[in-house]
Amino acid sequence: MHTTTNTADAHAHPSPSQASASGRFRQTMGLTALVLFGLAYMVPLAVFTTYGLVTQMTKGHLPTAYLLTLAAMLLTAYSYGRMVQAHPFSGSVYTYTRKAFGSYFGFMAGWTLLLDYIFLPLLSYLLIGIYMAEYFPAVHAWVWVLGSIALVTFLNLIGIESITRVNCVLVVAQLVFIVVFVGLSIHNMGAQAEPVSLLKPFHHEGFNMPLIMTGAAVLCLSFLGFDAVSTMAEETANPKFRIPLAIMAVTLFGGLLFLIVSWCAQMVFPEWAIFKDPDSASLDVMRRVGGELMVTAFTATYVAGCFASAMVSQASVSRVLFAMGRDGALPKVFGRLVTKKRVPATAIMLVSLLSLIALFITLDTVANMISFGALFAFSAVNLAVVKHYLVDQKLRGGRNWLLYGAIPALGFLTTIWLWTSLSSMSFMIGLSWMALGFLCLLGITKAFRVKLPALQMAE
Repeated sequence: MHTTTNTADAHAHPSPSQASASGRFRQTMGLTALVLFGLAYMVPLAVFTTYGLVTQMTKGHLPTAYLLTLAAMLLTAYSYGRMVQAHPFSGSVYTYTRKAFGSYFGFMAGWTLLLDYIFLPLLSYLLIGIYMAEYFPAVHAWVWVLGSIALVTFLNLIGIESITRVNCVLVVAQLVFIVVFVGLSIHNMGAQAEPVSLLKPFHHEGFNMPLIMTGAAVLCLSFLGFDAVSTMAEETANPKFRIPLAIMAVTLFGGLLFLIVSWCAQMVFPEWAIFKDPDSASLDVMRRVGGELMVTAFTATYVAGCFASAMVSQASVSRVLFAMGRDGALPKVFGRLVTKKRVPATAIMLVSLLSLIALFITLDTVANMISFGALFAFSAVNLAVVKHYLVDQKLRGGRNWLLYGAIPALGFLTTIWLWTSLSSMSFMIGLSWMALGFLCLLGITKAFRVKLPALQMAE
């Protein structure tokens, strides 16, 4: 996307006609909208997405796993902020790694990133089907999945402004539910006959660090929201300031919510081994906390949260596909904005079609696929900070070594540690996806005889 302006002011604030002529996104996202976008993507109730799966995996140490994941994600969120300041454009990991390490590595990083971006909407649709079918057993799960895909696709096609308005309502509803859940959980704990140690959810019999690390790696998908904020850079005024701030706010606030909710759930329902179904184990917790009324409230709020996540995740991945199509790394049809709302319609439709996989895939498989792609992408961004600021920009001095060397290096080591803790199934699926991407790269470059097109970004 080549754009030129005559004045600095016109460059910073293009008129609608200029935006339309250049193919530039409309800059409608403020700080509040960005935070809501990230929280909606992350889903404040995401702790229950893999609650049963990871609680059993860690033998009842879910809060400990979240604590480890939060520490790693804060370091990576910092690195995302530094790269947004260097390259405030759509494309996220794809853009950052391509600028730092070259077009070939950038393509592979972007391709691997697509593994979690494409399958996160699918995860939301899958969860909607699971919980709605559990609550309305007479209606098959596929009905809810297809209906959700159709409505989410429609909202994405009519523009990001509609998503922002819906996000505000759905995120607030989840936060209100969390306050009620925490309050009832504390009341439940107070009514117990015998006092229970408040630290028991973090460390009790069966503590096994390798298993907890495996669980922490899977929990990375709960934090996919802070990085999605970076894909809105071209739709945000003053992105170098607002995007990094929103990224850190979303990561910290979301992580604290996950810790509190998982701790409460572990305190009121410590019998992690007796879940009826790990995929919907949160319903067992809700019945313990507030009976069937709480189950109903949770189902409604959680499904609404999944719907919000599907909306923003589809919007986010469509921007990554748009960036890769604009550059020629994918067919050019993905790099076009259409309608007065300036949306990447082809990319949006492709994501909706791929989401149909939710009709026949399992929750465990999706969670592992998403975590593999996310942790690879996070590791690449941490390395890109070191390469850009210390190698390319040649910044020196103790402060720069700390900000652009030590912190991102620690972020890289923690994400690699989590990445290597994933299950063998994660690596089987993830490496197969990367192999497919490498074959695509060979085809696009004619076995590296042709260079990938240069990045086309709004200057």
